[in-house]
Amino acid sequence: MHACDQVLHAAAELVAAFARNDREAYFGAFSADASFVFYTLDQPLLSRDAYQALWDRWRAEDGFEVLSCTSSNAFVSLQGDVAIFIHDVATELRMQGEQHFSQERETIVFRRQASSLEQQGLWLACHEHLSAMPEGLPPP
Repeated sequence: MHACDQVLHAAAELVAAFARNDREAYFGAFSADASFVFYTLDQPLLSRDAYQALWDRWRAEDGFEVLSCTSSNAFVSLQGDVAIFIHDVATELRMQGEQHFSQERETIVFRRQASSLEQQGLWLACHEHLSAMPEGLPPP
């Protein structure tokens, strides 16, 4: 499988795990040193553990649940052992008993893992940046 296809597959698996609230598979798609920039938070999250702790708090305190997540307009730029994945994402969530729908643009940076032959071609996300969709654009 070509590297671009591997990255697209890794991204699709990440989005699918998020969409089905599969905490283990979702966070397993990120390296431990991954960082996260969400426009909805005051500060970046500088590790996978920090994001997992926030996710768990959202679930416990706010009843956080992903109802759906759809990716469109995907683009991959390969930069050696790093790949930049850009897409538009439509997400439906439930928090505090209310449904919320968002249209966002996201960049996920993937890094190829080459620690063993079995893992060659395994891409893990090492950075995620979520932005609000510019106003006035139609949904994908």
